[in-house]
Amino acid sequence: MKEADKLDKIAITVQSHRLLKQLLQENPTLEEIMRNSKNETEALVGVQHWVVEELKKNPDAYDYYRQGHGGRKRFERLQWKDFAAIRLLDYIDNAGREFPDHNLRGEIAVSNPIKLIWLAVNKGTGGAKPYFFEDMLHLFRQFSGTSKPSAPDDEQVRAWMDRYPSGSDPRIITLRKENRERIINILIDMIDAGEISSHRYQFSEGMSREQKFLQMLRWWDEHTFHLHFAIRTPDLLNRMLGESLDPDTMKLLYEAEAKGIPFFVNPYYLSLLHVRVPYFAIGADLAIRHYVVYSKQLIDEFGHIVAWEKEDLVRPGEPNAAGWLLPSEHNVHRRYPEVAILIPDTMGRACGGLCASCQRMYDFQRGNLNFNLERLRPQETWSERLRQLLSYFEEDAQLRDILITGGDALMSSDHSLKQILDGIVEMAERKVAANETRPEGEKYAELQRVRLGSRLPAYLPQRVTPELTELLADFKRRASEIGVRQFVVQTHFESPMEITPETREAVHRLLEAGWMVTNQLVYTTAASRRGHTARLRELLNDIGVVPYYTFTVKGYMENNFNFAPNARAVQEEIEEKRLGSIPAAHHDTIRDFPMDTEHLKERIDMLRRETGLPFLATDRNVLNLPGVGKSLTFRVIGITRYGRRILAFDHDGTRRHSPVVDTMGKIIIIESKSISEYLQQLADIGEDATEYTDVYGYSLGETEPRMSLFEYPQYAFTTTKEMTNLESCLQGTPFE
Repeated sequence: MKEADKLDKIAITVQSHRLLKQLLQENPTLEEIMRNSKNETEALVGVQHWVVEELKKNPDAYDYYRQGHGGRKRFERLQWKDFAAIRLLDYIDNAGREFPDHNLRGEIAVSNPIKLIWLAVNKGTGGAKPYFFEDMLHLFRQFSGTSKPSAPDDEQVRAWMDRYPSGSDPRIITLRKENRERIINILIDMIDAGEISSHRYQFSEGMSREQKFLQMLRWWDEHTFHLHFAIRTPDLLNRMLGESLDPDTMKLLYEAEAKGIPFFVNPYYLSLLHVRVPYFAIGADLAIRHYVVYSKQLIDEFGHIVAWEKEDLVRPGEPNAAGWLLPSEHNVHRRYPEVAILIPDTMGRACGGLCASCQRMYDFQRGNLNFNLERLRPQETWSERLRQLLSYFEEDAQLRDILITGGDALMSSDHSLKQILDGIVEMAERKVAANETRPEGEKYAELQRVRLGSRLPAYLPQRVTPELTELLADFKRRASEIGVRQFVVQTHFESPMEITPETREAVHRLLEAGWMVTNQLVYTTAASRRGHTARLRELLNDIGVVPYYTFTVKGYMENNFNFAPNARAVQEEIEEKRLGSIPAAHHDTIRDFPMDTEHLKERIDMLRRETGLPFLATDRNVLNLPGVGKSLTFRVIGITRYGRRILAFDHDGTRRHSPVVDTMGKIIIIESKSISEYLQQLADIGEDATEYTDVYGYSLGETEPRMSLFEYPQYAFTTTKEMTNLESCLQGTPFE
């Protein structure tokens, strides 16, 4: 007997019975179909006929359902009831499908919600949990029209935003000075006791306590100080936080340590956490805290984590999931024709701290990533290897954008980073020279955009030194002369509490050096609280940062704690981010933002004043799909008996992809928690869950169009359509 058949015989709980009773009382047509159907097939057909007749009353919605998806404009015309009808029909069309569930270590998940309702009504079995019936209850309320969307007005969104103070608030700055003093005094005690030592950071003989403290304050402004004295154990973490972690949290952290999960939190970032919690900012630091303190789910799964990114599974000499042939599976990642990632063999393979929801946790599990910083210094062979890697960009017909990341690009020393950037200039020059001999229509794409992926502006802003910014400014001057037009530091601010005076200064220096700063937010549960992301966008704009992406958390059960359902990402986009929607008449204005970074903050402020917008919503809410890329084009096609939704994603049709994408079909994602569990988690951290109730109704999405400032500049010549570095069966494939 199949495992699913065994589960079908399990009786439902008392709570499930109560929710089922409520579902039937509110939907007499559904009850009639269920009680009059002799088996699950008749129940499926009965519900299908009922729903189809209702959906046909809106021909546009019916066409949208039949076509799979109908594009952004048609999506925006769907009514609230249409969302529910389409989801019900998708449930029926996919009834009985089986999916491997990586949240449950490969266990097979079966979706057949109408069957589960029929079994519950007629036999009291099916094993469906209360979370399942709660989702069904909201679904049929939406379909029947008894529940209406309660979209917030501008005043309500503004009120939600005002819940979150900035890290530049004078009251927050005062609290963090207390934290800094506590951390410094602990470090002084540890150095004096011989618990820690450093050739670079040591006190002169005979220094008084006050002199040591003043010396520490000077060291605090050096990024290497924070890396050298990063916290690597649970006990030291708790000590630095004034012994404020509770016993249950400490027990989890000890388990994480025993499992081999690294700890690496630099003192600056740790100083952002509340120890003495202010009443005006209760819970304001949660988005940061949840990055530092590991969850039980992560600890339990470590050792069993399955790679989310298919790029992590590339075999030497074989194409990756998108069909691209790579010069090195460890140094180059690629999905799209225009851009590839360069991961250097330097300290850029490490970060300024380990985020609990890190997308590379699979590589930490394998031991490929760690915080042995001394061992990450480049070897003598790196110079030659760098030339070989950059020749890949030089000889590719479509690549025009290089993203240097890791790890973290700014973890590389100035010397190592200059070596990489010098190599890029030389490569770009050779590519331009080679194009002079190629006729129109056969010219290769030339380098137009250089990006540095770094969380250090938020995690360790002391890294952005005058020396670094001069290095970046010099590179921009040289690269601009050969046609590179966009220079971007792609960073990751997670919380309004990260917008500190130090980060403001770091961003100012980067803008002065001619580099635009864009932000990629990971949409964790804490970050998904009402108004939190909107407030972050506002504060980022205040310092001259442009929001780029808002990412649903990647991964499986290891990220369950931080995972916010994709439905919430759609809800945030439609109900909160709309407050910053930029009128089309101003799209040409923002297109030029990358060309004038020295005045970018002023230009952002001016546009906000002209439009009356609190922030510029330039980012797209997306999920980074395995092997496909960024998209929020999906339909909820199933639901497990535990209430966890099953989504079928399509790739983003608004941008170019490898031709392989057209053969991949839809990507199935089983979410790691139900909507009900998510709302309960929000309630547990102090939120009013009733403010989120409509989240149940967002069951499909369409990827937002890319904003004009993120588009590539136009060439003055015609490039080839040939696709190079594809697997042999696709070599020379033109891309329209």
